[in-house]
Order: sequence, then C-alpha cells, then structure tokens
Amino acid sequence: MDVYERITRNATEVVTEEEGRALADDPDGKRAYVGYEPSGVLHIGHMLTATKLMDLQDAGFEVTVLLADVHAYLNDKGTFEEIRETAERMKAQFLAYGLDGDKTEFVYGSEFQFDREYVLDLHALELETSISRAQRAMAEIKSGDTVTVSQAVYPLMQALDIVYLDVDLAVGGMEQRKVHMLARDTLPKIGEEAPTCLHTPLIADLQTGIGKMSASEGVSISMEDSTEDIEEKVNGAYCPPTRDPDPTDDGEERENPVLQIFEYHVFPRFETVVVDRPDEYGGDLTYDDYESLAADLESGELHPADAKGALATYLDDLIAPGRAKLEAAETDS
Repeated sequence: MDVYERITRNATEVVTEEEGRALADDPDGKRAYVGYEPSGVLHIGHMLTATKLMDLQDAGFEVTVLLADVHAYLNDKGTFEEIRETAERMKAQFLAYGLDGDKTEFVYGSEFQFDREYVLDLHALELETSISRAQRAMAEIKSGDTVTVSQAVYPLMQALDIVYLDVDLAVGGMEQRKVHMLARDTLPKIGEEAPTCLHTPLIADLQTGIGKMSASEGVSISMEDSTEDIEEKVNGAYCPPTRDPDPTDDGEERENPVLQIFEYHVFPRFETVVVDRPDEYGGDLTYDDYESLAADLESGELHPADAKGALATYLDDLIAPGRAKLEAAETDS
C-alpha cells in the first residue's frame, strides 16, 4: 500500500483529505501525536490509536505521545502523584504493545503547560471561545454529569498542545472530533495554523454492540486481563453472523464488536489469522485479510463461536507483553 493508504488504514476520516495527502507526499520528519489521560491501565481504546501510531511510524512519521497529566487532573482523575505513577506504567505498556521506542517521544503536559507563554496563549484562546462551545467539545470525554470550569478549559489546552508540541497531525478516536474541530476553528484566531486531524473508529460495547466500549462502564478489555479474563469476555461478546446487525427494538444502531476488533486490532498486527476447528467441523480456517473472515461469518462458513475463540487467542498475544510489564512492576513495588 502507498503512504496515504497506510496513514488512513482503518481510520474513520482525515480532516482534510487534501491536507492528509500533502503530508503523505513527504512524511519523513513530520510529527504526529496522540494525547492520553493517565487515568487507568492501557485498554482496547488506547490500543486502537496506538496501532495507528505504529502505521504512522512505518510511514516515516515521528510520534509524540502526550501523557496528559494536567488534563487528567483537570478532569478529576486523581492527585498529580497518582497520575504520574499511572503515566509511567502506561508508558511501559505502550512500548510493550509495539510502539518503537526509538521513534516515540513521551512528553508530560506539566513539562510545558505551566509556562508563562503557554498560559497567556491559553487565555487568548479563552477570549475567542464561548462556554457553550467548550462544553460541546467536552461532551464525549468529560467525567461526571456536569462540566466544571476546569473541564471547559480542557479542550482549549488540547488545541494549544498541538502548537506547543509542533505536530503536523493530531490523532484521536472519534470522541476527540469535537475537540479537534474546536482547534481548527480557534487556533487561526491567535495566529496559529489549523491542524490536520485523523480520527479512528470507536469499538462498540462488547456485550451489546451499542454505543462505544468503555473502561468505566460495561465490559472492556485491558492489559490487566488474564488469558482467562479475555476468553470469558470475548466468549460473552455480542457476535451475530453479520457485519451489519439490525438495530435494537428501540432503534439503537448496533455494530458487531467481534468483527470490529478483528478489523482494527488483529489484522493490522498479524499477517495471517488461523481459526482452529476440529476436523469434523471442517478443520482450520486461514485468513490473510479481514474481508475474507467477515465474508465467511456472513455466509455461515465461520461460526461465531469459532471466531470468538480465535479472537481471544490473538488478543491475548497482543496484550501479553503489557500484562507482563504490569506484573513485573507489581513485583518490584
């Protein structure tokens, strides 16, 4: 695949496509970033954007991971000491998951977000932004039922981070889209360029296929999970024999989360996927691409239970290195 195809593989959108193609024409030395709140153990949502960062590294981009300790504090995720401890563990897990340590710069927000120049630029953005616009930007990522003043400042800091980290491409899940659009609208008002943005899809709730998988609600998969945990969670997943499930009786849209995880997590990391089956049920199935696996599920050649068994195996392979890092850290503490 060419550079643009690699950059946009499994992405929901690039804003704008023209800007993305310009970056793909000369990717060497370009910088991409993702910001993560150090609010817990690495989970499947982090892993999706981390996989995209690996694509960008393969394409020639330099990658910055913002360990957003100040953002986490503003979003009521603990003391700075607690947040820093979590961040260090997450950093080790990202590297264990597969990010190239030689091509990845980890930066704490507190390293530059308290500087006078940054604070003055933040105030300049505040003058250009209404409370209602900031509140809309935080709708998908805030903690709690109401938006605090600190959370209203949060998306403006995300916009300013793009400038201060000197990045060419801002990456995030679709829950970050409103924040990135705020950045594109407001940064030019203080004399900065609008950032190019790339958004990855959201994995649906594992049990229902509705909405998005959440580490705080419902069932999620993280690096804390044992092999047995992963098997239990995947075996209980919603997996109808189709990639396009019918809506619920209440009209809620549904996705097939098992197929989503194969598409966005497994196939980008493994060249071949083997589904183990007894000979009496036709023997093993081997897939070189996601589309073939999804088509076999649709046709009935691949049973949902066999798909789940294979998914649990490959997810465990992806998570095992990070799980080992966690276990080693607990042993040392």
